[in-house]
Amino acid sequence: MKRISRSVRRLVLMAIAALLLTGLFAGSAQAKFGPGHQVNVMTRNLYLGANLTPAIAAKNTNEFVQANGQILREVTANDFPVRAEGLAKEILQKKPDLVGLQEVAMWRTGPPSLEPLLSPAGPTAATVRYDYLTELLDRLNKGKKRYRVAVVQQEFDFEAPGDENGVPGDGPNGFIKDAEINGRLTMRDVILVRLGAGVVTSHPQKSNFANMLTVQLSGVEVKVLRGWTAIDAKVRGSKKLRFVNTHFEAFDDANQVPSIRALQAGELVAKGGPATASLPVVLVGDLNSDGTTVEGGDRQAYQALVKAGMRERSTAKPPSCCIKSSLLAVGGGGSIADFDHHIDHVMTRDPKKVKLISSAVTGREPVDGFWDSDHAGVFSSLWLLR
Repeated sequence: MKRISRSVRRLVLMAIAALLLTGLFAGSAQAKFGPGHQVNVMTRNLYLGANLTPAIAAKNTNEFVQANGQILREVTANDFPVRAEGLAKEILQKKPDLVGLQEVAMWRTGPPSLEPLLSPAGPTAATVRYDYLTELLDRLNKGKKRYRVAVVQQEFDFEAPGDENGVPGDGPNGFIKDAEINGRLTMRDVILVRLGAGVVTSHPQKSNFANMLTVQLSGVEVKVLRGWTAIDAKVRGSKKLRFVNTHFEAFDDANQVPSIRALQAGELVAKGGPATASLPVVLVGDLNSDGTTVEGGDRQAYQALVKAGMRERSTAKPPSCCIKSSLLAVGGGGSIADFDHHIDHVMTRDPKKVKLISSAVTGREPVDGFWDSDHAGVFSSLWLLR
C-alpha cells in the first residue's frame, strides 16, 4: 500500500479543519440568529500605484510634465505583478464568495503629445504596461479557475505627457520638450465571484456618479469619474441579495457641505439607487469616510449612509487604512503604524436580515518585499436570514 506523503496528509487535514470550522460558524450563527445561510464578502482597494497629488498641484506645464514622469516611475517601482501575488493570497486564504475591488488600474503608454489632453476625443494611448485586473486574475486562477469577473465599471480615464526618463529635451518641441512619453491611467471598479462555491448571480449593474470632482490640470478642466458596480446573488441556496461595490471621491473638500463624497453616498441610497433594492443590500467599498476614525467633514458620506439605514458589518480593529508613503516597497517609508483609520467598509441596509458572524482585516504585513496595497483588505462573514 502506497504511503501518503506528509505534505498531502497536511493538506487533507487543513481541508477537513476548514470544513469543520465553516460548519461550526454556520451552526453557531444559526443558533444565535435563526435559520439562514453564510455569505462571505470582501472589499479590496488595489492602489493605483502612485500619488497623483503632484500632477494635480502642478502650477505650469513644465511642472505637470515632471510630475507625470514621477508618477510613471512610482507605478513601476510599486511593481504590481509582485503585489498581485500578495493580494491573491489574501483572497484565496479568506475565500470570499463576492469581492468588491477598487482602483483596478490599467496603465497604458503612447507617444508624447498634448492632443489627448486637449481634444474632445480623449485618451488614445494603447500600449498596455500594467493591467491590474488581468494580473490579479492570473494569480487567483493559476492552475484552476477560482474567480470570475461579474461587473466592470470604467471610471477616471486620463492621458498626459511625462518626463519618465529624466532626460531633458528628448521630447517634441514646444511646451513638452522634455516629455518622451504619454502615460494613460484608466480606473475601474470590479466585482469578482467565486467559482464552485454555489454562487448564482444575475442583474449586473454599473454606473458613474452624477456628482463628481472637477480639477484643473495644467489649465485643462478634468472631471474625475467615480462610480459603482452591483450584482444580485444567491449563495449556496440563500435568498437573493444585492451586492454593491463603490469608491467615493478621495480629493474633494471636506469643508464643503455636503461634500462630493456625501453626495455620491446619497446617490446610492436615493430612491431607485442601487442600494435601495427590495432585496437585502450588502454595500462594500472604499468610502473615504467613517463615523469615528476620520475627522470633521470626512464623516459626511458615512453619516449619509447611516441616516439612510445602512449599518456596519465589518471590524475597525485593526484599522485598514492606510500606508502614507506612495512607495510600497519595504524601506520605501511605509509602516504598519500608518494604519490608523477605517474607511474600507462592509455595510448592510437590512440589519434585521443580514447579521455579522465575524470580520477580519488582511494585508497589514509586507509580502515578498512589498505591501500589497496602501489599504488593507476587509473580509466579513455574514449570516443572511431566510
